[in-house]
Amino acid sequence: MRTTIGVVFGGRSSEHGVSCLTAREVLAVIDRDRYDVVPIGITTDGHWVRETAVWDDLERGVLPAVRPTMPAFAWDEVRGLDAVFPLLHGPWGEDGTVQGLLEMADVRYVGAGVLASSVGMDKPFTKTVFSAAGLPQLPYVTIQPWEWEAKRERAEARIHALGLPVFVKPARAGSSSGVTPVHAWDDLEKAVLTAREFDPKVIVEAAAHGKREVECAVIQDERGMPIASEVGEILVATDTDHEYYDFEAKYLDGTSTNVVPAQLSETMRQRIREYALQAFDAIGCEGLARVDFFLTDSVDGGLVINEINTMPGFTPFSMFPKLWQASGVEYAELVERLIRLALGRPTGLR
Repeated sequence: MRTTIGVVFGGRSSEHGVSCLTAREVLAVIDRDRYDVVPIGITTDGHWVRETAVWDDLERGVLPAVRPTMPAFAWDEVRGLDAVFPLLHGPWGEDGTVQGLLEMADVRYVGAGVLASSVGMDKPFTKTVFSAAGLPQLPYVTIQPWEWEAKRERAEARIHALGLPVFVKPARAGSSSGVTPVHAWDDLEKAVLTAREFDPKVIVEAAAHGKREVECAVIQDERGMPIASEVGEILVATDTDHEYYDFEAKYLDGTSTNVVPAQLSETMRQRIREYALQAFDAIGCEGLARVDFFLTDSVDGGLVINEINTMPGFTPFSMFPKLWQASGVEYAELVERLIRLALGRPTGLR
């Protein structure tokens, strides 16, 4: 009897279109001689459908979306799958919600479990865990949903102590959605309100001075041991309006470049790999992750950890596959490894 793999994508988060792009590419390389594949789309309002992930009429710069007109997929049909590849980014998918559903259904799946997914999605909790693990980070402040209204002066005082500039972000979002750099305190309120359009909880981080953005990917081998990839660097063209690596630079206008391997000393690349493995273990991650860092001119010899992504962008042009390609693992083989790992891993406590 052939193995059946469900590929779940789309979802209710602001990263819906990115998830669809990822699914289109992963579905193109899954070995159909080995697996029966069931593409499952989740619409922006949470309906599950039998999507094809084939969009022929997309304009340049337009992201695809799951079509609500496709035939419905009933949740209980998940039990008929041998494993699921949840290619969901952001809340309602990357945050442990879908992982919990699959655990309850006793269906194996690719990637991090419930706790690691949830911790990795919530930036303040991630930072708490990283701090306990001894990983260097930039100073930050968390604003709870009630605090901006009820204790505004206290919240502002804590933020002002960070000094300018700061970055204001939704606590539980990705792809730079809702992120605003702030260079004057008069702009702080607008930035907080922008972040709260994506998440009522907000995080404010001190800016990294002289920063370079570098990334390292992690997967587990067949024994479950995490291994780290080559290190890459994100470059955003200097002759653009992008002050940082924002959503448009990542996905829409082609102004960013992935440089792999990063032009760093072997000592620094090895240090980044070690920190990436440490971060992976700190949150109890499984399957795969991309760990992002800043190289600065001031903190801990220049290296600070930014965040961990438990389901990173997965198109062939995304940093995660490019890092593994530079490490000797091609895209199709990477997908196959992750599926095999999921099939060999039980649900429940492990």
